[in-house]
Amino acid sequence: MSIRVVVADDQELVRAGFGMILDAQDDIEVVAEAADGQEAVSAVRRHGPDVLLLDIRMPVMDGLEAARLVCAESGCKVVMLTTFDLDEYVYEALYAGASGFLLKDVRRDDLVHAVRVVAAGESLLAPTVTRRLVADLVKRRRERPPAADGPPPPGLDALTAREVETLRLVARGLSNAEIARALFVSEHTVKTHVSNVLSKLGLRDRVQAVIRAYESGLITPGSL
Repeated sequence: MSIRVVVADDQELVRAGFGMILDAQDDIEVVAEAADGQEAVSAVRRHGPDVLLLDIRMPVMDGLEAARLVCAESGCKVVMLTTFDLDEYVYEALYAGASGFLLKDVRRDDLVHAVRVVAAGESLLAPTVTRRLVADLVKRRRERPPAADGPPPPGLDALTAREVETLRLVARGLSNAEIARALFVSEHTVKTHVSNVLSKLGLRDRVQAVIRAYESGLITPGSL
């Protein structure tokens, strides 16, 4: 089954370029293009895609508001497109439910890989944005004491001990393969633990899992 994608950008050349690259893949189908946020939301409602590539800065409705609507209304994974990795709206988009971001000068292979990764339920964050996201979360928690590596903080008590440990490792940025090696289990088992964590906590993906881990105090920068 093909990964269905909507590409939303107010620059026609960007839309067309990304669309041609993705449509050339055997396992990816671009089902629609959109020139503004409102069109993007409508396209998602009409076509029910797996992934939405969404420019942050667009007319009529900006990408941030469009991301909020799409993430609230559907299971479509949203990847924000931006020109600068310092874009302040990237963080707001992640809090709104976006699964990650791509710079518009992304290489062809990285674009294709990103769509496949996000469609599979993984998150997509550049290291620089991950560090800044963590710094922002830490700033939000400065007035709250950190939690020790003991019982799960409030809100995480639905998780088993192994699921809590899996969440800690996800928050530290480890891949499923790295988590499997750390816990001496198979990648299939890790995928099950991650899926259980997301389901029990009502989270969309690993980005939101990282946010929850830091906001709850489960993990702190000193423990990285």
